[in-house]
Amino acid sequence: MERMIRELIRDVPDFPQKGIVFKDVTPVLGDRVAFRRTLDLLAERYVGRHIDKVVAIEARGFIFGSALAYALGAGFAIVRKPGKLPWHVDEERYGLEYGSDALQIHVDAIAAGERVLVLDDILATGGTARAAKRLVERRGGEVVGFGFVAELTFLHGRQLLEHDDVYSIIQY
Repeated sequence: MERMIRELIRDVPDFPQKGIVFKDVTPVLGDRVAFRRTLDLLAERYVGRHIDKVVAIEARGFIFGSALAYALGAGFAIVRKPGKLPWHVDEERYGLEYGSDALQIHVDAIAAGERVLVLDDILATGGTARAAKRLVERRGGEVVGFGFVAELTFLHGRQLLEHDDVYSIIQY
């Protein structure tokens, strides 16, 4: 089944800029069997881990994250790029494989002591995930793991998350 998920993830050359090969997971979303299996694999990994909240990273992470939060009986929070959240925010700047960016979270999204799973579609350099972790920790949460649909191992993103529990269904 993981093979089917891998085959659905398509390469998009030169996106978002020349020289980058973007891994597009949207075909997985459109295939009801693959989408369900992806969520089942993520849920199996984290069931029983007492996750209070799933924090998903913009934008495809929202789709997987909200469904996973439901499956785990957890709350759900989002981190977004600057200017997208309508209330008071905390911000963290981070590096990308092709530049830099920032993430924001509502200041009341995480309660002190909550056990948090950070979820996104792709683990690349790890900068985005590490920025999300810093936001969660500043809000008083404890990151108990990171979940990804796919991981680009050649970019060594795990190294930025080296002391954390990192799970990816597919590795490239």
